[in-house]
Amino acid sequence: MDTTLKRSRGRPKAFNPNPERTTVQALDRALVILKALADGEGMSLTELAEASGQAPATVYRVLSTFQAHGMVEVQPATQLWFVGQAAFRIGSAFLGRTSLVEQARAVMRELMSDTGETANLAIADGGQVVFLSQVETHEPIRAFFRPGTRGPIHASGIGKALLAYLPPEAMVRIVREQGLAAFTPRTITDPRRLLVEMAEIRERGWAMDDEERTEGMRCIAAPIFNEFREAVAGVSISGPIVRMERHGGSDFGARVRAAADQITEAIGGTVR
Repeated sequence: MDTTLKRSRGRPKAFNPNPERTTVQALDRALVILKALADGEGMSLTELAEASGQAPATVYRVLSTFQAHGMVEVQPATQLWFVGQAAFRIGSAFLGRTSLVEQARAVMRELMSDTGETANLAIADGGQVVFLSQVETHEPIRAFFRPGTRGPIHASGIGKALLAYLPPEAMVRIVREQGLAAFTPRTITDPRRLLVEMAEIRERGWAMDDEERTEGMRCIAAPIFNEFREAVAGVSISGPIVRMERHGGSDFGARVRAAADQITEAIGGTVR
């Protein structure tokens, strides 16, 4: 007779469900800091220490470790800390399953096929736009934005499309805090001129970056709205101006506007 005792399946005997014994406390404290940083719009070391309930020296060591991995970034001039691109790339593993990215992909592929230019999807993050997804054209010269790439909100087609639909006070705050840096001779750096263009964007329903970020490149974009008619993302096409000029701006603008409306409806939003 086989008298060998058989261990039952399941958790090992040493398993203890007590969370205090099964979590890594240093990692837990570090994630508290990262979450606090994600809730802010740029935070100082002192603010993060207060928000996380940890000593400034501890917070600084954690931030330095995160910075080495690209999880956080610091602006030298202001000494404010921000969530980094690496954190976004990790988060994009989840983002890829969300409704916005999923619903936009088919529309973006159709938009690229119809126009022959690269289609982009992005959201606003303070004074910048963050690219989430892209469907590249097959043309040899094309724009390329890796997911997580950031760009200035005032010198981007999608950025201007989203900026135009912000409440006036929010738009003024972003311009005041971020400034209007010049990237090319065509970049809009005058707040009054920017306000005029915002009104024009709302009137026609689409925006254009006409060599304002990169010379020789043009982008046409339109906002995507949620159920509260808030502009939460934008879709665009981008390419060299020599190709984009073959078509009238209004023709491409209407096509991008229609694509944005398709995505809006697909995510349960309300078309403007």
